Amino acid sequence: MNFIKTLPKRGTDETGFTLLEIIVAIVLITVALLGLASVTTTVINGNQFNKTLSLATTLAKDKMEELKSMPFASLPSATATDYATGEGVAQAGSSGSLFTRTWTVTGPANLKTITVTVTWTPSRTVQLQTLRARD
Repeated sequence: MNFIKTLPKRGTDETGFTLLEIIVAIVLITVALLGLASVTTTVINGNQFNKTLSLATTLAKDKMEELKSMPFASLPSATATDYATGEGVAQAGSSGSLFTRTWTVTGPANLKTITVTVTWTPSRTVQLQTLRARD
């Protein structure tokens, strides 16, 4: 019996990665991570805007409900304004406020239009409007 063992030739053993493959993998991972960072920033900014919009809408709804619950004869006939902080706490002065809330009641003696407007920077507005008939 002839037992001849063949040894692999030197340099043909391909058990690792080449430098080019490693560089290509690093470039692909870097591009993917930069894309995720961009998307994450957009999502964070969108969430902040939605939080502010929800707070402004809640402030407008609260004032609208307050005005609708007043007796018809007691509704104010002039425009009034108050301010609110970033936490939604209403205050009389504008110091430290994020929101400006204005409400107006207009119309004839037996039908009033109630308009509540909440504004904040940069030039954003939420406005609610309803009609209220004499009780």
